Amino acid sequence: MKVLVVGSTGFIGSHIMEYLCRNTKNDINIIATTRNIEKAKKFTWFNDKKVNIIEFDILQTNSDVYDRLKRPDIMIHLAWDGLPDYKNINHIERNIYENYFFIRDIIHGGLKDLTFIGTCFEYGIKNGPLSEDMETAPITPYAVAKDSLRRFLQELQKINNFDLKWLRLFYMYGNRQSPKSLLSQLDTAIQNNEKVFKMSGGEQLRDYLPVEKLSEYIVKISFQNKITGIINCCSGKPISIRNLVENYIKEKNADIKLNFGYYPYPDYEPMAFWGDDSKLRNILTFWDKECSNYAVFK
Repeated sequence: MKVLVVGSTGFIGSHIMEYLCRNTKNDINIIATTRNIEKAKKFTWFNDKKVNIIEFDILQTNSDVYDRLKRPDIMIHLAWDGLPDYKNINHIERNIYENYFFIRDIIHGGLKDLTFIGTCFEYGIKNGPLSEDMETAPITPYAVAKDSLRRFLQELQKINNFDLKWLRLFYMYGNRQSPKSLLSQLDTAIQNNEKVFKMSGGEQLRDYLPVEKLSEYIVKISFQNKITGIINCCSGKPISIRNLVENYIKEKNADIKLNFGYYPYPDYEPMAFWGDDSKLRNILTFWDKECSNYAVFK
């Protein structure tokens, strides 16, 4: 079996590569694309015998892209430019079309199984638990672009036979995360021996997963076809930003005070939302019962 990871050197992609290398059998071919081969060389999985690295940009797409990318059985597509600037209009003006044409070409070439990374921001300003059957109402260019691309791909499914798993990610944290993320900034403040960390009021409720657990979920969703379509990839458990940060400080045994209310709450997020993880739990239950039948995993 061949699994293609597009965006292998990104925050999530690099962890997915680690999970695949650690948990799949030696006869599995892991194809990883990157726009910068030198960046890929920094990861331990670069020299794994199961990995085939291809320097590639989705802008290079054309009718033979499926063959050029070694005819994968499964594609996990993580690449997306311009993050974490959710309000950049380039998400609409460029990213939708660049990603759609690449996916269209590889589907026309013969790909039958696609996992694509969406976002919880597709739901818009809705409080409480968010389930996959809710109407979307995105309000940022990033969320509009993702939601629109999903609709494009669902139309493409009407004329091409392929499975689509559209994963709506909520929040994640871990090694190699963007330095602009909340916990990365807190880490920097702790390392710099700062006395105070400035943040919002911290009363927002969010849904967080460690990136290692998120990567496991993405791979397990990708390697099954019992449940397809839109799938929330989340913990299903809300936690306040205040508690998240305070727990993190305790884990680090750090001595730093929190200046709550220094920053305003983001205007593109509701105050309290988290994912309904029912679909995800059904997939994981299926894995627990049937994983012995999956010859690709150790």
